[in-house]
Amino acid sequence: MDKAEEDNRKMDVVETTREGLKRELKVTVPKADLAKRLQSRLEELKSQVRLNGFRQGKVPISHLKKVYGKQAMAEIVNDLVNKQTGEILVEREEKAAQQPEITMTEDEKEAEAVLSGAADFEFSVAYEVLPEINAPDLSKLKIERPVAELSDKEVKEQVEQVAESARAYEEKKGKAAKKDRVTIDYSGKVDGELFDGGTDTDSQLVIGSGRFIPGFEDQLIGKKAGDETVVKVEFPEDYQAAHLAGKKAEFDVTVKLVEKPGKLEINDELAKQLGLESAEKLTETVRSQMESQYGSYTRARVKRQVLDQLDKATDIELPQKMVEQEFENIWGQVTGELERSGKTFKDEDTTEEKAREEYKSLAERRVRLGLVLANIGETAEVQVTEEELQRAIYDQVRQYPGQEQQVFEYFRQHQDAVAGLRAPIYEDKVVDFIMSKADVKDKKVSKEELVKMDEEDEE
Repeated sequence: MDKAEEDNRKMDVVETTREGLKRELKVTVPKADLAKRLQSRLEELKSQVRLNGFRQGKVPISHLKKVYGKQAMAEIVNDLVNKQTGEILVEREEKAAQQPEITMTEDEKEAEAVLSGAADFEFSVAYEVLPEINAPDLSKLKIERPVAELSDKEVKEQVEQVAESARAYEEKKGKAAKKDRVTIDYSGKVDGELFDGGTDTDSQLVIGSGRFIPGFEDQLIGKKAGDETVVKVEFPEDYQAAHLAGKKAEFDVTVKLVEKPGKLEINDELAKQLGLESAEKLTETVRSQMESQYGSYTRARVKRQVLDQLDKATDIELPQKMVEQEFENIWGQVTGELERSGKTFKDEDTTEEKAREEYKSLAERRVRLGLVLANIGETAEVQVTEEELQRAIYDQVRQYPGQEQQVFEYFRQHQDAVAGLRAPIYEDKVVDFIMSKADVKDKKVSKEELVKMDEEDEE
């Protein structure tokens, strides 16, 4: 018999609640057992502590008990709660869905009696067990994988768009036309007041590029260097800055320079301006980037199908505490985003009640899928390697140039942040395993169709 089993036998564990996945246990540790544990703890202290009037190791146990008894008993109680709870679940052959909730007496007299060794120690353990999961037959999942084949024409068009950043412009006498580049100073006002982000000097703008508010660029056509004009526009209703959305604005604009575009030639010289050794390498790089981009669209579409079919095929009772926690996470993000954008549920064509129902369903879906994916991954012995995890950390670090050491230190000190990086890697590897077992058929689509699918999935 090992020590854990011996300790648990000295405890009286009574199941007081069994409702669905809910369990509650009442655990009683007899005061006689507490006394034995205290005696052992004091024997350890005897050789460690120094007290005036006694040689080290010669302090009587009775005196140690008087000085350190309650402190030692408090440590014993804490150890019992922290260590033995897990052992109790192992003995019961149960897995808790989340950290069990421990409840102890809040009555000072009762607590004092336990710490002084005059009463049994009682505490309750409440938790939900993980449900039994029968994962669906993965070979019966039917996945349609959309694949976009890139034509040489599409790659060439993208190369030309990339090359636009290196296009040369030369000063032009006369009026600005579409595709010309203008250098302007501007200051914008809403209701006669300047607004943040609405002022700039020596700003370069290619007319027709769509960089500015709709209608702004067209009003510069026909203007020449030295002209001053007032551009009147209206911010879109879905403009990212909520305080400007749908507002009318006026910009005082001074045109300082008009330039016409030079001839664009895709050659080795242009490629070198873009940091590549040749035009051939430029084309290869652009093709590779496009394939990677559309490949990510394909993967997202496939993953959505996998998750949808798993969700539909999985019927399990859900641990409600997990659902509640997931809902609170989602709800916090939703309400936070509404607050930052200055919007309400009414602006989103819904009510708070309907939104709660919708996001409660989403929380249930996430928990259900999380459980079934974990079950499949455990059965398949899917693991996230240390190399994969370190690569994910380095990807995070690269996003904060100049702060690399601080970011490394953050992940070193916060294992929950590391777990947040591990989770999506693990999920993707489980999806890859599922795909290796599922019935997958490729379907050729245009890149426009693939992008549309991705947008629909995002919605």
